[in-house]
Amino acid sequence: MKKIRKAGSHYELQELASNIQNEVDRRKLSFDEALSLGNSIQSYADRLPGNTIVYAISNRDSYRGTLELYLKDGYLSKTEQLLLWEERRRLGITDVEHNKMLIQLVEILEKRGMKIVVSRFEEPVGVQ
Repeated sequence: MKKIRKAGSHYELQELASNIQNEVDRRKLSFDEALSLGNSIQSYADRLPGNTIVYAISNRDSYRGTLELYLKDGYLSKTEQLLLWEERRRLGITDVEHNKMLIQLVEILEKRGMKIVVSRFEEPVGVQ
């Protein structure tokens, strides 16, 4: 945890995340411990300047993988967005975090030459 707080860049956080993954692979760290550390890394990465994605074992990384899968065909439908909204609620991902990830992934895919279309989505009314 101290190493996470001392990290001064997204690169250092990514290096820590990779080390955590290696510890899980060698069974020296449980998945739950890695998930907790990964969530801390993601939270700390948000406070650093820049728009770099840090891949770590975390709820957010799991969600980002799902979001990326839906974007692969170049079209994010209203139905897919409803499924993503339900997944966000389950994982505790805020709309702000979702929008940031969506923007990052769209930018990455567009740099690769893909055209991305995102349908307009409005959160279901009366759901808490």
